[in-house]
Order: sequence, then structure tokens, then C-alpha cells
Amino acid sequence: MDIGVFIPIANNGWLISTTSPQYMPTFALNREIVQKAEHYGLDFALSMIKLRGFGGKSEFWDHALESFTLMAGLAAVTSRIRLYASVAALTIPPAIVARMAVTIDSISNGRAGINIVSGWAKDEYEQMGLWPGEAHFGRRYDHSTEYVRILRELWETGRSDFKGKHFQMNDCQLSPRPQKPIKIVAAGQSARGMQFGAEFCDFNFTLGSGVNTPTAYAPTNKQMLSAAAHTGRDVGTYVLFMVIADETDEAAMAKWQHFRAGTDLDALAWMSGQAAADPNAADGSTAKAITVPEGAINFNMGTLVGSYASVARMLDQAASVPGTKGIMLTFDDFLIGMEQFGQRIQPLMISRNQ
Repeated sequence: MDIGVFIPIANNGWLISTTSPQYMPTFALNREIVQKAEHYGLDFALSMIKLRGFGGKSEFWDHALESFTLMAGLAAVTSRIRLYASVAALTIPPAIVARMAVTIDSISNGRAGINIVSGWAKDEYEQMGLWPGEAHFGRRYDHSTEYVRILRELWETGRSDFKGKHFQMNDCQLSPRPQKPIKIVAAGQSARGMQFGAEFCDFNFTLGSGVNTPTAYAPTNKQMLSAAAHTGRDVGTYVLFMVIADETDEAAMAKWQHFRAGTDLDALAWMSGQAAADPNAADGSTAKAITVPEGAINFNMGTLVGSYASVARMLDQAASVPGTKGIMLTFDDFLIGMEQFGQRIQPLMISRNQ
């Protein structure tokens, strides 16, 4: 089973709180995290793309780096770990992204991957005049489908004459081509999103759910397996979990409760407003999945709180869910968390030591 890290390309990681660790995103910070991940044998690192923050007292995600630029830099200072950059498909034409990915492929000697972000947070795009209108909510995966088809054509053949509703290629050329296949991932949670993942992606990310309920995401995996069965492709799930660990269960839970006490309600309100902008969003969609109740400060992602042994046991339970190909981790403090995982948690995991 693969293990990866969801690196903090924006400030404060994934805790929408004023009492959680407060830090700015820098290349130096992410370099240290990814080099630790590589040292401890993790398989991949992924950086998101975020174009507008949530505000609030914590200024949550108001400060963010750019994904492809960051991953190109990290490619030059690592040697083994796979690196996934994220693209907001409404912002950069696919032919340019194809060339950007090939550049990282060259820097990394074949370790490049791409995460496709179809775009549902309206304010991120409206601020740049790039929001195509409310109809995009219903057609964003059609847009992403054409996007990925062009990427694949250029990488595989060096040429595209694709003609679609959203993109028109006219003898579009790409050289050099990637030395190794560039893997594509996405994070569709709705039925349409999973269909997109099953047809065009190598893996699909999903959110774990609840605190210390490591197998609660099993129904989502079942849906993804069903979608993949219809395409005849082997598309597994990478599940996202936050790890808050300490010497004892009690010490770890005390940290979690401390972070919750500082919940930034103003930032949460902004996020909820974005998630509610699409009136037709399906119950399982990303927008609905992260619409959090008061006090839930980490996007409703699954959260594993406990001693090193408890977290290792819960990660093994998560790995046992059918369809799980990997787990992507976030931490309350990434530098400390990577050391805890590498030295104290991973050695206890059966799924990583078989």
C-alpha cells in the first residue's frame, strides 16, 4: 500500500483554527517535509492549488504558493518520491500543462504526476475573470474530460488535433515527450466525479471521515470500485487522513481538543458559502463533503487521534478497506508529524512491513 503526504502549500495546513500551529508556506518548509518523507520511504507527495483563502482570524489559506513551481523545485532536491502537482483546469490551457509536466518529468527523472482540479469554488476564479458562469457547476467534469484527453494525446503521441466543446487543437505539438507515464489523479466524490476518475485517472482521492473511525469511508470505496468496474480499468482509491499523535491516547486527544477550541468560525463560514454556491451539488460531492458543522475544523476529513500504536493500528484498518491503494496523510505539525510517522508509527504498521 502506498503512503503519501499532502504537503502544506498554504498557511496553517488543514486545521482551520487559531490554536493550531500557525505557519507560512515556504519552499524551505516543504523541501524539509518532502525530504523527510523520502527518507522514511513514503511513496508520493501532493501539493494542492488554492487561489483564494478563507480569511478569518487565522487568515486561513490566504497565503499560498503555486503548485507546479513548487513541485519543480522539489523535484530537483529529491531522488525517489513521486511528485503530484495540481492544476486548476480553468486557469491554464492543457497544452501548456502538458509541457509543464514534461519539464518536471525531466527534472525528476520520471517522477511527475498531475492532480486535476475541475473547479467549484466560484470566488477563486471570479477574482481573475475566469469563472465561466453557473453552468460550469454542471459541466465541469465534461471540461476536465476534454482536458485530460488532450494531455494524454500529447504525452503519448506528441500531437493533438482534438476538437471538442471546450478545446480546439490544431496540429498541437509537444516534444520532448515524458520519459515515463505521467500519472493523473483527481478527487471526485460525486457519482459524476467518480465516473471521471474511473475513465481517465490512475487513482481517485477520497476523504476519510470521522474521528478514529478509519474504515468509515468504505461505502465511498465501494462506489469507486463500481465505477471502475464499468470502465474495466484498475483505478484504486487514495484516502486522506489527518494524524494527530503523541505518546498516549490522552495526550493526543488533548491536542485535538485544544485545536478545536480555537475553531475559526469566520473562515468556516466563508468555506460553507462557497460550498453552497452550487444548488445542484450531489450529496456525495466534494462541496457537500467539506461543508462542515460548527466545530469541525479540518474539512470533515478522517482524523486519527491517539498514541503511535493506536494510529498505526487505525492506519492498518484503513488499508484493509477493499479498493484502497494508498493513504495520504496530513499532520497538525508537519515536521514533527513526519518524524513521528517515520520513527514511531510506520514501524508498527503491518500494511507497510509485510
